[in-house]
Amino acid sequence: MAPHALINKPAPEFLIPDANGQMFKFPPEKQGQRVHKPIALFFYPKSGTLGRTREAAQFRDALAKNKIFKQTGVQVIGISGDPAPKQKQFAESQNLTYPVLSDENHVAHEAFQVDKSLFGFIDSRTTFVIDKDDVIRDSLSTTLNYGAHVEFVTKALEKLASKDEDTSSIESSSEGGDADAAGSDEQIRDELGRAAYVVGA
Repeated sequence: MAPHALINKPAPEFLIPDANGQMFKFPPEKQGQRVHKPIALFFYPKSGTLGRTREAAQFRDALAKNKIFKQTGVQVIGISGDPAPKQKQFAESQNLTYPVLSDENHVAHEAFQVDKSLFGFIDSRTTFVIDKDDVIRDSLSTTLNYGAHVEFVTKALEKLASKDEDTSSIESSSEGGDADAAGSDEQIRDELGRAAYVVGA
């Protein structure tokens, strides 16, 4: 299957209701400032179904127990076309600890190019992993295999964390190299100064 068209592109913005009917801005912000943490954004067909319930519980449990989820501080967000009251009932019944959004008009679905599945009868079960700079890095679309999505996010987060560590290591090495170079320059100046003193004497 070809990569999703939005891979390595900035995540689209949208504004839709959460489970409480309050408007939710994506990418999420705190006090008007973007929260620079990775995001696992998952679209699912319908609240209350067996697959949806298990998938939602797996993301809930991963936030509490999965090492890479906790290490990266990933923000998990679920979306379906269900109305807000149904989302609220579902979130409360499953003790969900992350936002569940109502996309009745398919605003977010269209923004993220999430199509229909199973011969066009239901919305596709699709998950996106977005880095801390709001760039979509990977996606998984598999409607029937609901159990694959948390595993997919885990591996994607591990890859992002490894990349961040490599970047930090390179920056540290560069700073160390600059310090060494500065030290060498100072040493050369000292030696030249001593040579000039001897000649002058």
